[in-house]
Amino acid sequence: MVQGLRFVSDTHPEQPRDRNSNLVTNTDWALLDAYSQAVTQAVEKVSPAVVNIEVQQLRQSPRSHVPRRIPGSGSGFIFTPDGYILTNSHVVRQAIQIDVTLGDGRCCQAQLIGADPDTDLAVIRIQADNVSVAKLGDSQTLKPGQLAIAIGNPLGFQYTVTAGVISALGRSFRADSGRLIDSIIQTDAALNPGNSGGPLVASNGEVIGVNTAVIMAAQGICFAIPINTAKFVASYLIRDGRVRRSYIGIGGQTVPLARRLQLHHELTVNSGILVLSVEGDSPAQRAGILERDLIVGYGSLPIASVDDLHKLLTEERVGQRSPLTILRRGEKRMLEITPVESTSR
Repeated sequence: MVQGLRFVSDTHPEQPRDRNSNLVTNTDWALLDAYSQAVTQAVEKVSPAVVNIEVQQLRQSPRSHVPRRIPGSGSGFIFTPDGYILTNSHVVRQAIQIDVTLGDGRCCQAQLIGADPDTDLAVIRIQADNVSVAKLGDSQTLKPGQLAIAIGNPLGFQYTVTAGVISALGRSFRADSGRLIDSIIQTDAALNPGNSGGPLVASNGEVIGVNTAVIMAAQGICFAIPINTAKFVASYLIRDGRVRRSYIGIGGQTVPLARRLQLHHELTVNSGILVLSVEGDSPAQRAGILERDLIVGYGSLPIASVDDLHKLLTEERVGQRSPLTILRRGEKRMLEITPVESTSR
């Protein structure tokens, strides 16, 4: 005798509980269908631009002085018609050979254009005609709860799609270089080894982030670099092969400003940077910046986000004294800060 199974008979169908049961069911199916179509359409737009990356790295064995070839893999996506590909720095940095497989099955050798360990981003390039190109979105407009789709090559399975939501914005973690990466996107779209460097995609088919990390001990906690950061970094990597930065020594995140503060201080931004930490013996500490300060201006320019500050802290700012506008306990203050050159490699 088998227990615990329930069979539905065609001859005695169960009656609906009320008149609206079928309507509710139809609505549920419509919502599921709309969700499925949103994912499918977004994937159809982006997946042709997603690539599989196989690398060979030379690493010295701890037991001998003979270097060995160590294979590795990851994902990436083409973002220009002339074959530039965004991926993670940890996927391709120090590789002696990079092979790329396109969505149409073509295989190409790639050249490392530049890597930036401070943001775990890198650009490689292939020489190929008629490549599909992913459209880059705007990560500044993201909101928790909206659809997020990850495409990549986890564990050797090519072109795998997972979907979830944006769980949180403004997360931080440290890159391999030791630099704190701010404004990270947290998502519950499943990521696994091999997803690194693949795109995180919105429902409209635009890339909103570069998948980069997962907390292995926790389910559903994965991270992506915002695409606005990636666009900025990629432009420097293509031009110079690296990103040289000045440094002030804070950790922070983008937060909205209260409307009363905007009006009272006649600010042109509706968000700023909340200072979460100040490093010892840093330009920020010498300038008098404190934890919980809100940075809203640098030089003559408004600062609305961590990305805004990162874009300003270029090599030209090294040794250049500039005014810094902050809000402290609701009061507006002007400080003077002199950035130094970042020593991360």
